[in-house]
Amino acid sequence: MPLTSPIKPYDPTWPQQYEAEEARLKPIFSSALIGIHHVGSTAVPGLAAKAEIDVLAVVRSDSGLEDWSRSLATLGYRRGADLSSSHHFFKRDVNGARTHKLHVCLDGHRQIARMLKFRDHLRQHTGDRSRYQDLKLRLKRENSSDIRQYLNAKDPFIQDILAKLD
Repeated sequence: MPLTSPIKPYDPTWPQQYEAEEARLKPIFSSALIGIHHVGSTAVPGLAAKAEIDVLAVVRSDSGLEDWSRSLATLGYRRGADLSSSHHFFKRDVNGARTHKLHVCLDGHRQIARMLKFRDHLRQHTGDRSRYQDLKLRLKRENSSDIRQYLNAKDPFIQDILAKLD
């Protein structure tokens, strides 16, 4: 399958799905947790998305990573490749379909502000939200290899938006 999940119209239950997952995840990080956020396209009302709930956990220290990995495994998560130093990635599939992605970032990591700014911008700017949705749907149709091709093709749009916000 070229993408991990098909892109679907916005589902108004996505925020509740996030809230349920947040409640399951918070205890794992305990006092290391600074904040937890719904990010990604499912966090933007009205935006079509892969039905995969993106969660960002901001932590004071990632020294508990091995313990967290074991605890997350009991919730159905498996470790993915780190996306960068101090940006750890986990994914959860149910019945063979990706349902959740968890980004665990050390406080101060540049990806935290990037994810939150982009989400907030799309929530507030319908024109950019529509252009982003059109891009995602076009890339889905054109995608011939894998998720990496899709992500790389979206990146210039994201970078352009973030450059305007700095």
